[in-house]
Amino acid sequence: MKKAGLIICLLLLMGCKSKTIHRDTEDLKIKKVNAAEINSNQQKKAYELGKRVLETCNSSKFKPFNETEVTKSVMENTTEERLTKTCQRFRQYYGSFIDLKLDGVYRTRQEVIYRYHALYTKKVANKELRIFVNEDNLISAIKSMDWDEKFDSKITEQ
Repeated sequence: MKKAGLIICLLLLMGCKSKTIHRDTEDLKIKKVNAAEINSNQQKKAYELGKRVLETCNSSKFKPFNETEVTKSVMENTTEERLTKTCQRFRQYYGSFIDLKLDGVYRTRQEVIYRYHALYTKKVANKELRIFVNEDNLISAIKSMDWDEKFDSKITEQ
């Protein structure tokens, strides 16, 4: 009887072993896109939408996105209240927004990333704006962060 209980416990322990999660590292790789391969219409769209978001900080007026420009999650997360809160902080630290300067275009398996250097009136501002465009040509994410000088060294060459 003790042996049967021991065998059942061993079988239960073997059945409860942790499963290995298989993740395709190709999904995580970022590759730089050559200038000749850049879709100019997509680039223009990314620039205009990024600029529209940051110009909200200057004018306090935000023209909401629509379904042909961004994904539903971006539309829900980009509210006037959230932009106002972010803009107050940005104007205080960086001054007025001037323009976006394209620094590079990158590709993952599912998205194209447009990396812009955001230019402000105060010279201490060293911010970047990344616009993510999905396979449906919709903006799937907009991220503002501190400028990363080492970004190019972290990517894999094509």
